[in-house]
Amino acid sequence: MPHRKPKNEATKRLVVLGGAPARKGGAVWLVGAGPGDPELLTLKALKALQNAEVVVHDGLVSDEILDLAPAAARRISVAKRKSRHSYAQEEINRMLVAFAQEGLKVVRLKGGDPFIFGRGGEELEACREAGVECHVVPGVTAALAAGASAGAPLTHRGSAQAVTFVTGHAASGGEPDLDWESLARPNQTVVIYMGVSTAAGIAARLMAAGRQAATPALVVENASRSDERRILTKLSELPDAAADVAGPALLIVGEAMALAQAGGQEATLQDEARALELGVKS
Repeated sequence: MPHRKPKNEATKRLVVLGGAPARKGGAVWLVGAGPGDPELLTLKALKALQNAEVVVHDGLVSDEILDLAPAAARRISVAKRKSRHSYAQEEINRMLVAFAQEGLKVVRLKGGDPFIFGRGGEELEACREAGVECHVVPGVTAALAAGASAGAPLTHRGSAQAVTFVTGHAASGGEPDLDWESLARPNQTVVIYMGVSTAAGIAARLMAAGRQAATPALVVENASRSDERRILTKLSELPDAAADVAGPALLIVGEAMALAQAGGQEATLQDEARALELGVKS
C-alpha cells in the first residue's frame, strides 16, 4: 500500500487517478444544499453532511452550511464562476469516483438541487459507470425560495397555470436555443437560471415570440440569503434590471409576478395597480 500523502497532495493525486481498485465502504452522495439559507437544508441533507469524510462543494455554498460537516472532513472547492472554473467537469467526476474508491464517504454539495441545472446527472452517470455507489438527496431549488420570499407564487389559479425552468446560458456560451413560442404563451411563469448576462437577448426573443412587453418580471439576487435583493420590473425593462445585479440571480417572468414585493422597500401603488389590471386575485 503506498504511503498516504498530505491532504493537498493526496487531493491532486486523486483528481487524476483512474482505475484504482475500490475499497469497501466508499460511496458518493449528491446533496442539494438549497439556495443558501442553512434552515432550508433537508434533514436528509444534514445527516449526509454530518457523516461526510470528504466534501466537494460549489463556490456558492455558504460557510454556515459547510461548517455542519465534521471538522476532520476534507473540504474541496470546485467553484464555477462563468468562464473561471477551478476544475473541469470531467475532473470533478473523476475526483468523486477516486475518493469513493479510496473507501471514503463523499458528499458532493451543490447549491439548490443537484438535478436542476446542477450537472448532477453527469456525476451520477460517472459513478454508475465506475461501479461506485451513489445516492441523490434533493434540495430546495432557488426558484422556490425566490418566489416564497417575494410573496409571488410560481403557479397561480388565475394567472399561472404552468411554470417552466430554463437556462439562460447555452453549453457553448451565449443565448440558449429554446422553444421561444412556447415560452411566450401567457398565463405561465418562466424562471431563467444563469440568465443575467443574456437578459437582453432573452427578453427580446420572448417579446418577438409574442410575450407582452408589459408582462411583470422579477429579478432575485442571492435568494434566501441575508443579502437577498428583489427588483420588480416588466419584460421590456428586464435587461436594465439585470444589469444592476452583481451576485447570482434568477430572472422570473410571468403574470403572477405582479404579486411580488420588492426587497428592502414596501410594495408600491403601481405594483398593486398592475396586479388589478392583469386580473390577478389573491
